[in-house]
Amino acid sequence: MGPPAPKMLPDKRSHAERPTTMPADETACRARLKLLGAEFEEAAPQSDDDGCALPFPLKLKRLAASIDIAPDAVINCAAAEASARFATNVISPAAKAEFGEELATVGQASAYVCRPRNGTRKLSEHAFGNALDISRFTLTKGTAIDVEPAPPAKNAKFLSQIRKAACGPFKTVLGPGSDADHALHFHFDLAPRRNGGTFCQ
Repeated sequence: MGPPAPKMLPDKRSHAERPTTMPADETACRARLKLLGAEFEEAAPQSDDDGCALPFPLKLKRLAASIDIAPDAVINCAAAEASARFATNVISPAAKAEFGEELATVGQASAYVCRPRNGTRKLSEHAFGNALDISRFTLTKGTAIDVEPAPPAKNAKFLSQIRKAACGPFKTVLGPGSDADHALHFHFDLAPRRNGGTFCQ
């Protein structure tokens, strides 16, 4: 009998050598995050025999000076930057237009988690800290908008705008109606695709 088959299918990011010094693109990303007003601290590298890998993780504490993320999210810098820009440039103005309030807090349901995609042996983008799941948006006067299958009309319009606008800044966008696993949150990730395309459902 040979060795047991790995539980997860291999991904080229899985067992890449972690350089001893932080690569230039990671350093530059952190500088951009600071300019956006995000707050973060360095977190311990993550790796796992199954192939989950996050060599230079951040613990993201705020997306911008005026926008919190709760709870703190362990995530890669590229996904943190995309999320910070999206919250500032898209979600907050959409909230202001629809509700007369700006975005105060993004409620996240999942960032780095070592697991496969639901129902497969392929590693999830969460396994590389390359995804963020969002379950709630809380606005500056306390209005809370939950991601759910049948939201009230005003919330539905806002959520639909966010979902549509996310397709492009993020490479995968899933949410209520995509499948049962995404009924109560938006999944945004930066999955590398051969043609640089997007998958939005």
